[in-house]
Amino acid sequence: MAKDKSIFTCNECGGTSPKWLGKCPSCAAWNTLVESSTVAESGVRNRFASLAGTAQVAVLADIEASDVDRTPTGHSELDRVLGGGIVQGGVVLIGGDPGIGKSTLLLQALDSLQRAGKKTLYVTGEESGAQVALRSRRLGLDASQVSVLAEIQLEKILGALGSQQPDVAVIDSIQTVYSDQLTSAPGSVAQVRECAAHLTRAAKSAGVCIVLVGHVTKEGALAGPRVLEHMVDTVLYFEGDTHSQFRLVRAIKNRFGAVNEIGVFAMTEKGLKGVSNPSAIFLSQHAEPVPGSCVMVTLEGTRPLLVEIQALVDSGGPSPRRLSVGLDRDRLAMLLAVLHRHAGVACMDQDVFINAVGGVRIGEPAADLAVMLAISSSLRGKPLPKGFVAFGEVGLAGEVRPAPRGQERLREAAKLGFTQAIVPKANAPKKPMDGMTVHAVERVEEALQIVRSWG
Repeated sequence: MAKDKSIFTCNECGGTSPKWLGKCPSCAAWNTLVESSTVAESGVRNRFASLAGTAQVAVLADIEASDVDRTPTGHSELDRVLGGGIVQGGVVLIGGDPGIGKSTLLLQALDSLQRAGKKTLYVTGEESGAQVALRSRRLGLDASQVSVLAEIQLEKILGALGSQQPDVAVIDSIQTVYSDQLTSAPGSVAQVRECAAHLTRAAKSAGVCIVLVGHVTKEGALAGPRVLEHMVDTVLYFEGDTHSQFRLVRAIKNRFGAVNEIGVFAMTEKGLKGVSNPSAIFLSQHAEPVPGSCVMVTLEGTRPLLVEIQALVDSGGPSPRRLSVGLDRDRLAMLLAVLHRHAGVACMDQDVFINAVGGVRIGEPAADLAVMLAISSSLRGKPLPKGFVAFGEVGLAGEVRPAPRGQERLREAAKLGFTQAIVPKANAPKKPMDGMTVHAVERVEEALQIVRSWG
């Protein structure tokens, strides 16, 4: 049998080289050669001969479509972002800042699955078995029967998966695993990609759900090549400040469920606990309404969340600052221009600061109207009324555009006791809502006129 050897492949043109070079010999691009393993030349010719004729071609209409069976993890918030639970043969990649709670959550989930009768395996490459046991005691999992393997060599991990045959396995972390077939160090692009590919094939062939823990870069992206995200079925990100007790788990890719779902957790002495009413953590508790505060309803996946948008407008110098936390800063500059041009609200000589309470990041444009109303409230020094909520996208022409699933947003606000709302005209309910007065507007100046009429 031919032995594997290492070659170097260019990420730009696909050219190969028997050794690493600073410049690709094919396309002359710099620093694009990445190590990979392949079969020696003597075995390439007949390498795929045994597979000839085994692949069957089928018509799409003749293939039977069946629902994927899901196994709940015992944590409702984690099940939400996974699409209902883990899937047999599925591969999940979860990343986040150091110390944010990745290992804690996965150890809790494995313990719940083990108690439900599933066979589990926790492969730790960053800690010893004693350290994992110490953390389990701290989490109150004294009698946990989760199997633990402290190993970083890929071939031994694959052997353990074959002998133990678990239903769920966690690899913590993929950056510590290395293969003997490659000479590069653990955590390098070649090692991460090769090890993830082998583990993914093992998951699909054996029907085991594998969860890979990934490190993140300084920019917050998963370390390693982007191809790692394409290999797996589900990609989850841990978000939140390590100094805050709240954590968000966001799904950015999911072949078995909706993307952009979020799960909200609170870090306690006994580990991570799901938050049943996440809107409460994003709303500041003011005894009385204060200027510069406006509540909006954002949509995270299928879940509507109420988030408080705070604005502070203060006298600036010759170069006023525009800063935003949790919102797009470039979009803030655009909204200030729309406010000036179409509503007569000038902030040219003012510092403008915007903050989304609770550390949440809002990427949808439905926050535009709430941001503009908060800025106007802070500039005037007049608070918005208690129980007020707003949402809607604002265009450059001053029009207020509808937000998706507006009825669900309004129902969530009404459920939490809000009584006044300004929404785009297209999102106005066809029938009056009990306990809530809805003002439908088509332009931003109409919304500001309604707010000013309240005093």
